[in-house]
Amino acid sequence: MSRPVQYFSPEYLARCRKMRPDQIVRFLDGFRALGRPPASAKSRLISMKVPEDLLRSFKSACDKEGAAYQTRIKELMRRWLAERDRPCADSRLV
Repeated sequence: MSRPVQYFSPEYLARCRKMRPDQIVRFLDGFRALGRPPASAKSRLISMKVPEDLLRSFKSACDKEGAAYQTRIKELMRRWLAERDRPCADSRLV
């Protein structure tokens, strides 16, 4: 099994070195929580209109990966929020 390697620019690492301990702790807590809702989180049923061909393609792609499509939608939502609120986000990517 191969493992991905992540490379960081010197600028990114310099910005991260300037983080205060409380910022680092908040970042690590947020990173650990990715992909799993808090134990007390309640779910809410929503209704959303999605073009049929888009939903069919999305469900098909999820099936091929062995993933539940609603779970994948929630993963995408969490990932988007995490990337949006990253404390050391590279300003060139935002």
